[in-house]
Amino acid sequence: MDFARALNDNLHKLFSDFGKEKVTKGSHLEKLVLIRNRVGRDNISDFTTNLIKGFLLEYTQRFAQKHIDPTKLQEVAVSNTRFNYTAGSWESATFNLPWLFGDYVLLTPEDILTKDDTWINKEDLRKDFPKIRDSIPDEALRAQIDEYFRSVLPKKPTEGEKKEATEKTLRQFHELIDYYIRNKEDNGAEAVRKSAQKVQEVDNLFVHNICHLIELIAAKSQFYGLPGNTLSETKRKIEYLKHVIEDQDGYRIFYVKGKPVEREKDLQILFKLVWEGSPSSVDAEVNNGRGPVDFKVSRGSADKTLVEFKLASNNQLERNLENQVAIYEKANKSTQSFKVILFFSQIEQVRVQGILKRLQATEATGIILIDARPDNKPSASKA
Repeated sequence: MDFARALNDNLHKLFSDFGKEKVTKGSHLEKLVLIRNRVGRDNISDFTTNLIKGFLLEYTQRFAQKHIDPTKLQEVAVSNTRFNYTAGSWESATFNLPWLFGDYVLLTPEDILTKDDTWINKEDLRKDFPKIRDSIPDEALRAQIDEYFRSVLPKKPTEGEKKEATEKTLRQFHELIDYYIRNKEDNGAEAVRKSAQKVQEVDNLFVHNICHLIELIAAKSQFYGLPGNTLSETKRKIEYLKHVIEDQDGYRIFYVKGKPVEREKDLQILFKLVWEGSPSSVDAEVNNGRGPVDFKVSRGSADKTLVEFKLASNNQLERNLENQVAIYEKANKSTQSFKVILFFSQIEQVRVQGILKRLQATEATGIILIDARPDNKPSASKA
């Protein structure tokens, strides 16, 4: 709703020349991100996906019918696929789509994928504000902008006050946004290059690396068919993952261009992928009223185990370990849980051990540490 209200408020302001732009080469919904807080890349992504939903459905159907086993496809009635301008309403349609985990899958052409922030973003606009202001060809307008900026800027401004003055000026003079966007348009080739690079990094991490991880896990074990309840099964999977990462060069999976994974979300995705074939239901980001837990492994209401993944570098690690999982256990009516912490350096290891000592947390309380340090893996000949 924040996004909807922001868009509605600006239809006659920021977007007054939508489709008839004079400075920029085209129309850009990202303008909204530049002047409104709480409107970010996720809003733009969701809006764009819904806007081109019909295209994505047709693209997925063509690809699936050509390349995917028909037994993995299903006829699906999808709502809001295209807008009927005559009737003024959304229309539904039926498509033959890939079916996985009880829902249909949408595929996206790789050349329109990206990761992290949008090419047109608020951070770049703030950073480039002085350069954009000076690049405006209209001398009178440039003087007005400069005068206004100085009027809202305190004499000895802090970084926060500079940022606030910049945002006030941007809201007052929307022309600045158009010149910023034009500069981004002129450097569009760089946007394509960066997006392609980010997509390749994701491909390396979640496709090539995870395939290697699965090969390591499955090669000498019955990892994908372990019996027992969810507590014992989950512990065995985590411990075997720990063994693969620490003793079989699996740690390499968590590095991209020599740098460790910096997002807990990436670790959660990797963990989900190694549960293929399990008799348990493994659900990510389950929210039963007190916030989402990373994973809930269950076999009915009487057998549930929770798993939280944390990076040792997480600034909130101590607070989370002290409170978070206990809250999740109560909300999910489970007393079984594991807290898995990955560390990538000796400094991180010492920090985690200090936190665990203060909290009196041990393996008996469900704590499992995984050492993903590349410099702590000597060759067999030197070990």
